[in-house]
Amino acid sequence: MKSVLPLLAVLAAASVFGIWFRHTRGEFRRKKTVDGPRLTSDQIGIALGERVTMVQFSSAFCSPCRATRVLLEQMVQTMPDVAYAHIDAESHLELVRQLNILSTPTTLFLNRDGTEVGRAMGTPKRSQVLTAVAAVQ
Repeated sequence: MKSVLPLLAVLAAASVFGIWFRHTRGEFRRKKTVDGPRLTSDQIGIALGERVTMVQFSSAFCSPCRATRVLLEQMVQTMPDVAYAHIDAESHLELVRQLNILSTPTTLFLNRDGTEVGRAMGTPKRSQVLTAVAAVQ
């Protein structure tokens, strides 16, 4: 019986972690302040959007990154005031460090001035992206 209790404790802890991890992937997190670093069109490789710019950081062997890229590219086609940029994290390590990108895919949401106002880690759902874009002012 004593050997079963640690096993149950590990299973419970792993389950709680799994539920938390799944819940937080793709979720839009709003920045508490908007005085963070500003990105320029030179840094991201495209002109900033009129209202919102989504900047996705990904890596070559990341399958969720490909799914996120397809989703965001499709969504931008119907939103003329939103721009989308894809950045390979491995090729832009200094920018990744500066922005504290910890995992891929990570999508930054920038306002019209290029200031990060929120981010989503993991593959977001379409509804989460629409909510995030609507929240940017």
